[in-house]
Amino acid sequence: MIFTAENILLIGSVLIFSSILISKTGYRFGIPTLLLFLLVGMFFGSDGLGLQFNSAEDAQFIGMMALSIILFSGGMDTKYQDIKPVLTPGIILSTVGVLLTTLLTGSFIFLLSEWNRTNIELTLMASLLLAATMSSTDSASVFSLLRSQKMNLKENLRPMLELESGSNDPMAYMLTIVLIQIITSGSELNLALVGKDLLVQFLIGGSVGYAFGRFAVWLVNRIGLSNSSLYPILLLSLVFATFTITDLLKGNGYLAVYIAGVIVGNARLVYRKEINTFMNGLTWLFQIIMFLTLGLLVNPHEMLDVAVVALLIGLFMIFIARPVSVFACLLPFRHISNKARLFVSWVGLRGAVPIIFATYPVIAHIEGSQQLFNTVFFITLLSLVVQGMSISSVARWLHLDLPEEKEGNEFGVELPDEIDSKLNDLTLTDDMLLHGNRLKDMNIPKGTLVMLVKRGNEFIIPNGQVELQVGDKLLFISENKDNKQA
Repeated sequence: MIFTAENILLIGSVLIFSSILISKTGYRFGIPTLLLFLLVGMFFGSDGLGLQFNSAEDAQFIGMMALSIILFSGGMDTKYQDIKPVLTPGIILSTVGVLLTTLLTGSFIFLLSEWNRTNIELTLMASLLLAATMSSTDSASVFSLLRSQKMNLKENLRPMLELESGSNDPMAYMLTIVLIQIITSGSELNLALVGKDLLVQFLIGGSVGYAFGRFAVWLVNRIGLSNSSLYPILLLSLVFATFTITDLLKGNGYLAVYIAGVIVGNARLVYRKEINTFMNGLTWLFQIIMFLTLGLLVNPHEMLDVAVVALLIGLFMIFIARPVSVFACLLPFRHISNKARLFVSWVGLRGAVPIIFATYPVIAHIEGSQQLFNTVFFITLLSLVVQGMSISSVARWLHLDLPEEKEGNEFGVELPDEIDSKLNDLTLTDDMLLHGNRLKDMNIPKGTLVMLVKRGNEFIIPNGQVELQVGDKLLFISENKDNKQA
């Protein structure tokens, strides 16, 4: 069966529906949701139920759109105060770490291809190209796993990992593109030229991303649309404009949308709740579509030809290349413990990004590109199974896990950003009611107001005469002292 204009909606809805149902079951067993989306795509594909999808160009386009949304949404959830202490190590991991991983893995692949007992024959440049496509950690996988499992980690590890995964795709992308250009032109590797191209890509990407982020904040807060539902759509149009314009200026679009997301996420924004809800839903939708598409694109039987070599490369990346790169990059930062370095090494997740980058050699008609694509796909599956299913266990084994932080309040009430106040909730105990069981008897700080009382499933609007009980939950509104002092 092939996709047509008549059946694409039905097939697409069946694929998405099946993915969501299966992911609910798989989550209980600790299976990464994104891995299940990939497997669903493979099950419905050419070697499964027979859906025919073999367009690397279409998969690359879908991946580009999805990554733009995922990186922007990830940037919006990245807070300055969280990443500030880990900014330097995070940036080093996302640049130098990617380069070291490429060099180490590429050298290993070249040695394997020289060994006459393997079925791959790759030049040094082709070996480095294969390594470059897999050199970055996958933002979709890292964001999804850390947040869906609600992992809280010591030593600021979560913001460091999210910063690294959100900002290291541009480096891997640039290395992939540069190596393809070298191979197709037949020229030799010029490190000075590569360094210059990387610098230009990062400078343009960073500058355009910052400018569009500031413009987006200004526009959303000032435009005054008649319908609040239009604000997220307006922001989405700016995300795609940021990526496209950056690409036209020969900058890195993935870096630009991530930085724009960070700027927007840390600014005061009207209708933030509506925007966050829209972007979170859209992120999940495009993650599902992207992983399903990539699952449909691969022919599983072709991976059998590269299974042994891909397994060796994958294990080398997991147990040697990634740890060596991480320990080398974090060497100057003595405050980061060895346990933390080990955990960062383990969260070297591969996912959709390496597979999408592996479509570039296919489209460029690089010799052996299909073998390269199948190798990357196999290693991605290996990484999601071995690393993705064990992240929580490794965090507990290294004693780096923390109790889950409660998000929001139990009343489900949120305040708009333009109101310079914050909400907190409190559960009453016997000690709190020693001097009386009414609000007027309690020592409530100045500038604090009790808005609601929750007793079981009942909500009570408080006044001075309401008799409170042990176990009642109070919703407070108070002045935001941090902003006031600033």
